[in-house]
Amino acid sequence: MTATPYRLHQSLGYQLSLAARLQERRLEDGLRRLGLTRITWCVLLAVGNEGLSQPSEIAGFVGIDRTAASRALRQMEAAGLIARRAGTGDRRTRSVVMTPLGRDLLGRGTPLAENNNSVMEERLTDRESDELRRLLTKLRAGEDMDLPRL
Repeated sequence: MTATPYRLHQSLGYQLSLAARLQERRLEDGLRRLGLTRITWCVLLAVGNEGLSQPSEIAGFVGIDRTAASRALRQMEAAGLIARRAGTGDRRTRSVVMTPLGRDLLGRGTPLAENNNSVMEERLTDRESDELRRLLTKLRAGEDMDLPRL
């Protein structure tokens, strides 16, 4: 019995990877023009849109470890995007707040992210988009791997 050769370009994983990389590259190109990276963008979303203020919460939302989150927060503080303040009650805790510059960049980056999402959404009907989300959720179901999101 002859085995069928594996065809990389027909594999579902390869096609998913290509679609994700296209989406990421388009977003990164737009964010770069604002002086942001995907990680700094996600931190701005965590603080500005989700109301997260604790570094551990932000790390969890972004999908990075605490070391990477601390490094990103230090860089963002140095760039004037966020401020870190001593926590109330326990001076060892830190609270992250958005600066006016951070709020400005969040506002300027939001249309870029929305447009990036629209590029793929417009290629599908509403029903196809819903079905794709359902199928992607199904593909991730039951996986016990704790993968970083970025």
